[in-house]
Amino acid sequence: MFLKWTFFVYQTFFLIEQISIVKILAITVIFFLILLILGVRKSIILKKENERLSKASPSTDESEKKPYQDFTEGHMYNNN
Repeated sequence: MFLKWTFFVYQTFFLIEQISIVKILAITVIFFLILLILGVRKSIILKKENERLSKASPSTDESEKKPYQDFTEGHMYNNN
């Protein structure tokens, strides 16, 4: 009788079985692993595109070497 009662209490105490918890954790791990793989893939693609664009347009380096031009001499600024 006591053994039956303790078994009943044991069954009702654990409402979620261990296999259910393992399945939920496995699904969660797979989901975040897919997100991680997609993120790494995207960063590699962006890095390659950045290198390609840097090689394609060397004009940005030339614009940095030009002397500074004062833009405040226009009609919108008061030349006091």
